[in-house]
Amino acid sequence: MTAEALPAELRRAIVQIARTPRLLVACDYDGTLAPIVEDPENARPLPESVHALRALAGLHETTAAVISGRALRDLATLSRLPSEVHLVGSHGSEFDVGFVHAIDADARRLHRRLEADLAILVEGEPGVQLEIKPASIAVHVRRADPDVAARVLDAVRKGPCTWDGVHVTEGKAVIELAVLQTDKGHALDVLRHQAGATATVFVGDDVTDEKAFARISGPDLGIKVGEGVSLAGYRIDNPTTVATVLAFLLEERRAWLYGEQAVPIERLTMLANERSVALVTPDARLTWLCHPEPDSASVFADLLGGPGAGHFSVSPERGGLPLGQRYLPGTMTVETRWSGLLVTDFLDNDADPFRTDMTRVLTGNATALVEFAPRPEFGQVQVRLEARADGLLVQGTGDPIALRSPGVRWEIVSDGMHDTARARVELTSDAPVVFELRCGTDDLAPNPVPLEERKAVAGTYWSNWLDTLVLPQVEKDLVARSALTLRGLCHEETGAIMAAATTSLPEEIGGIRNWDYRYCWLRDASMTAKALVSLGSTAEAEAFLRWLHAVLATLPGPERLHPLYTIAGTTLPPEAVIDTLPGYAGSRPVRVGNLANQQVQLDVFGPVVDLVAALSEVRGSLTDDDWRMVCAMAEAVARRWHEPDHGIWEERHRPRHHVYSKVMCWLTIDRALKLGKTHGRAIDPTWEPLRDEIATDVLTNGWNDEVRSFTTAYDGTDLDAATLLIGMVGLIDPADERFQATVTATEAELRSGSTVYRYHRDDGLPGDEGGFHLCAAWMIEAYLLTGRRTEAEDLFAQIVDAAGPTGLLPEEYDPVAERSLGNHPQAYSHLGLIRCAQLLSA
Repeated sequence: MTAEALPAELRRAIVQIARTPRLLVACDYDGTLAPIVEDPENARPLPESVHALRALAGLHETTAAVISGRALRDLATLSRLPSEVHLVGSHGSEFDVGFVHAIDADARRLHRRLEADLAILVEGEPGVQLEIKPASIAVHVRRADPDVAARVLDAVRKGPCTWDGVHVTEGKAVIELAVLQTDKGHALDVLRHQAGATATVFVGDDVTDEKAFARISGPDLGIKVGEGVSLAGYRIDNPTTVATVLAFLLEERRAWLYGEQAVPIERLTMLANERSVALVTPDARLTWLCHPEPDSASVFADLLGGPGAGHFSVSPERGGLPLGQRYLPGTMTVETRWSGLLVTDFLDNDADPFRTDMTRVLTGNATALVEFAPRPEFGQVQVRLEARADGLLVQGTGDPIALRSPGVRWEIVSDGMHDTARARVELTSDAPVVFELRCGTDDLAPNPVPLEERKAVAGTYWSNWLDTLVLPQVEKDLVARSALTLRGLCHEETGAIMAAATTSLPEEIGGIRNWDYRYCWLRDASMTAKALVSLGSTAEAEAFLRWLHAVLATLPGPERLHPLYTIAGTTLPPEAVIDTLPGYAGSRPVRVGNLANQQVQLDVFGPVVDLVAALSEVRGSLTDDDWRMVCAMAEAVARRWHEPDHGIWEERHRPRHHVYSKVMCWLTIDRALKLGKTHGRAIDPTWEPLRDEIATDVLTNGWNDEVRSFTTAYDGTDLDAATLLIGMVGLIDPADERFQATVTATEAELRSGSTVYRYHRDDGLPGDEGGFHLCAAWMIEAYLLTGRRTEAEDLFAQIVDAAGPTGLLPEEYDPVAERSLGNHPQAYSHLGLIRCAQLLSA
């Protein structure tokens, strides 16, 4: 029997409950896992059910159990289920982890009395059997003649069943008399509590299972096997169908937890319009989009939760895999091509504030299948779709969403929680089909700007900007794409710059190192803006500094700056977990917010002042506001540089005296001095001796003779790739043998083939991570500074090879598994690539 044979409503219910964060699956035994047989001692479970239950028990955040009226010892012997499946016997009075309640002396005396009296009562009655259990005695009459069975059961009901302290449970051809107050419903509650289950499936066939069905509520699922009145919401025929249910539940649960073939991260392509970002897969599935801002809740989160978390997909009815995907040169417009079908996607540049508008154009001469499944608020609100003459309206959201699609006939289906719209579109070569996703409005009216004009604007906006840049000759096209990517991470309205477009793409597949990078880190944003300044574009740096001035205006001084802020410039809300999403390829938890917001990171001043220095050099002037900020940051360094901090990598343990942070404090004072001298500003007389004091401190305490290297921090021998900046920013002459030794030690300790790890120390978090593209870029620069050009060129070529087919790079690369990791696309990776290409072109 296949899952398609199950009732459609039951299939939908199984699909829904399979996506709960923590699932409990519990079943009765006789008549459910095992068919009813003449001799109860021969009741064996169906192998298909055993396999499915065992596999369910092995899944992450999934608990499987059998709750039976049989004695626990007999249940274990008969079922032969593995230890991963919890067994509960005697209607809940026996657990495989021990009794739920202790049996006191009075209960034991009552149990002995019951055993003696029941033995007398059934003596000489053919086909009647007593089953003695630790906390109860069952009277079985299944093999007795009907008259005998009726007589014995009547006697039991009128006799021992009436005794004080005896708790009676009646089933099919059995009465159980227990000396403890328990039942299957109570047992189910105990299991639910132990597992921390957010939803429960219970399958049973007996009258005694009704007490478990009575506890089913909310998202739970109760399934009755066979006929008879029941509180269960669903009904199936027999144990064979139970096996089908369990197998289908396993399939859906596994797919939800671990992904159904997660797209390699580097193959995801970003759309951007300097206000919104979106990601599309190589087969044109819109897999990630947040609204109204890139750091808001998602509308489509297929990337982190599979199709059930929201997607907008297009594919040919016949055609298989796409032939390729590319950006239109010099733009953020993406084309995905199959034989006979071309999908063109872009985010509109002229949308109104607080709008996210995406245009999707289908051309060709094929039949296309379209599926629209919006899931606002990370899929946590109920969604209804309403078909109108010119498209669809999304109902049930706080912010309106519309999909204009004139001429498309939609079929709307529901899984009980969300609606999904599907359409079959016949394309002809002379008539494109256009979809306009409009988040922030319910307007389905025709767009006043013709399609070709909007497409041209979306293209020339980016290509005109790109034409203003001065690009290096080494990997010129890839640098251009990196520049466009960095520009796409800039938020034009506010000036903020995101560290990456996503949250929770893992640093280890299946691990917990999943962070939200959709915010503006002062460090990352300054480095991004400086990279764009180096290419000839200053607007992003000026906008970011305006944003930063606005943030500083809310504080008593820069020493109170947080390491990161929202795009709007406000402090982050508490870090939270979206436990209804299983994560990319089963990598959980999915996080929103970032605890690094609360850390002390003294390095943030250095990149900001370094950016001001770079921008002022290009402009030939230094604004008063920028100079005041530089002076305030220098003052903050003077007050705090000697303190320990959490460092650039935001480790979640005690602060240390990080060499990198001290180097950035030195950089703050050094660049402040140079700015003042270059632009004729009054210089604080304490700055120069302070710069020398910090340098002496770093050179004295940061160097370790034992490992022949500058180390991560003053208190250890571990190494850190960020320490390479000691020579890159000029605190120490790159020709100094200590810097050259540090490069050699870092290479030996942290480089692995095509990548460089941040560090190898225990950072207080379980699991591993990949090497960082930024660290590899630092290593390349360090190679060049120490005269090792061949090694620099080789490592740069390997970074280039790691880029996806459309030229994008995530945060990390795993050289063992040969796959990309981390949030995507990552500003660090692209600014590092730009810097290396510039150095190699010099």
